[in-house]
Amino acid sequence: MSQLLHNKKALVGLIILTIIVLVAIFAPLLTEYSPTRRVGRPHQAPSWDHWLGTTRLGHDVFARLVHGARVSLAVGFGAGLLITVIGTVLGIIAGYKGGVVDEIINFFTNMVLVIPNLPLLLVLAAFIGQASPLVIAIILGFTSWAWGVRVTRSETLSIRQRDFVKSAEMLGEPSWRIMLFEIFPNLISIVGINFIGSVIFAVITEATLEFLGLGDPNTVSWGIMLYNAQNSAALSVGAWWDLLSPCFALAFLGLGLALLNFAIDEIANPRLRTGGMLNRWTRMVRIGEGKL
Repeated sequence: MSQLLHNKKALVGLIILTIIVLVAIFAPLLTEYSPTRRVGRPHQAPSWDHWLGTTRLGHDVFARLVHGARVSLAVGFGAGLLITVIGTVLGIIAGYKGGVVDEIINFFTNMVLVIPNLPLLLVLAAFIGQASPLVIAIILGFTSWAWGVRVTRSETLSIRQRDFVKSAEMLGEPSWRIMLFEIFPNLISIVGINFIGSVIFAVITEATLEFLGLGDPNTVSWGIMLYNAQNSAALSVGAWWDLLSPCFALAFLGLGLALLNFAIDEIANPRLRTGGMLNRWTRMVRIGEGKL
């Protein structure tokens, strides 16, 4: 944790993510308007009363934005957690057990990897109809775990050959205990990268599905905001605030999560930090030359 706090990318990413989470938690305190009630004229420009203007139906855009953060974050973190748990469990089992178990898991992993993810999601969402955020999160969780399995399995194959794992096996430790207490702690960085990447994927994919009209229109989320703005031709009538507000919110969240992902990757892989070390070494050489 201390390494994360000393990493500039991680610090900026944590600040961005904290702001968005706090906005979602305290949404009712940040605005007096209901996100589902008409409170102004259609497509009213931003003003002191309506900071981000209103929608075609007269809803306050700021109210919908802060309340929509709750749904988008819930889907992102819920689906990301499900993807990470499935990928980590199957990856560790496949990498440690090997043999027939590894072949079976690899078969299903390769099968999921071969099927294009987005078209599969579109077909499933279209088959279900107007999918709720919970349904979207479950669909994402059970169709997007294959990459995590592949990465976790590869790292587990390396860790299982180390001395502390061999010692635990010689002492007669059960397999579940070795996988949970010996192998898993050494995969924390990989699991963290997988989780954050899965959250980014889930948030963007949920917004995409809802933008295409496959979500529940009665839900208040950033994807539904984009869908409503498109249907009301917001840009054509000059109501740029209706469309750009959820776009900037998604980009802001993606930036924060991406910075965290890069920071964890740098901490887990010291070779990615050589650029900064070389810069410091170059400055020291120049200082030394100046003294000479």
